[in-house]
Amino acid sequence: MKHFLTTEDWPREDLEQLLVDADRLRGLKDQSLKGKTAALIFFNPSLRTRASFQVAMIEMGGNALVLDTAGTWSLEVEPGAMMDQGAEEHVKEAARVLSTYVDVICIRCFPKFQDWSVDRQDRLLHAFAEYATVPIVNMETIVHPCQELAHMLAVKDRLGAPDGKKYVLTWTYHPKPLNTAVANSSLLIATKFGMDVTLLCPTEEYLLDPRFMSASEENVKRSGGSLTISHDPQTAYRDADVVYAKSWGALPYFGRWEEEKPIRDAHRHFRVDEDKMALTNNALFSHCLPLRRNVKVTDAVADSPQSMIIEEAANRLPVQKAVLQRLLKGN
Repeated sequence: MKHFLTTEDWPREDLEQLLVDADRLRGLKDQSLKGKTAALIFFNPSLRTRASFQVAMIEMGGNALVLDTAGTWSLEVEPGAMMDQGAEEHVKEAARVLSTYVDVICIRCFPKFQDWSVDRQDRLLHAFAEYATVPIVNMETIVHPCQELAHMLAVKDRLGAPDGKKYVLTWTYHPKPLNTAVANSSLLIATKFGMDVTLLCPTEEYLLDPRFMSASEENVKRSGGSLTISHDPQTAYRDADVVYAKSWGALPYFGRWEEEKPIRDAHRHFRVDEDKMALTNNALFSHCLPLRRNVKVTDAVADSPQSMIIEEAANRLPVQKAVLQRLLKGN
């Protein structure tokens, strides 16, 4: 049994094959997963992820059991816990029982935004992977691997081989701090696929967790790409082939967001706009959505021919099909 928790666990050749499979599955409706049921557990709300996973199962002849558990299902993950307060159920039972009903369990569970030393362990996801007897799929926790694949599929559609292309992952302003999941995933996939990656953020405080920085540095050693840190938009955007925008909170202020807010507010100019895009090599633009227009990116950029925000979102459906088929049907 193999899980799909993070692309850190998958070599590039396997991810490339998933993209080939996803391309083949675009628009295809078949009965390849007839009789299979996926449990889609949402500890956080969702639009694209929920719709694409549910439709993926339907279009492959399977069933999707959607469990909205936000605020209603508290699970204990600590081994040996004295459960005399709080959670009434341990993931050890929940994962094992649910495994007797369904063929795959897909989980969306965001950080609690209180203590990064705890959240970075992704404990609920890994507890399900430990105790379940069916494959587990990550629908977004502290990484978003399905979004990664949808993004890279869009890049390859437009540019062909991504190797050697300049890729800018840019922080953008947002009125509140957000999860680092998509930024972590963007960095992982772009470095794994041989791109020359620039991580653009306001200050060193906005660098991503060392785990993902280190993994990306290892990726470029194997892929032949590069990883550069920049705090200067003018330099970072120059000659870029792809600009990927995302907002995230500064980890040193995790759980103390009022202290971080003045730094964030001082960097509203990191918004993606026409002047910055003019510095690029006619770069593609994308974002995972949802997108606060004219806060993160101007209308002119979001609606330009170089924008692939809708393509990337549409790719979630064939990517999910490819992942589910791989886990449930093998090669």
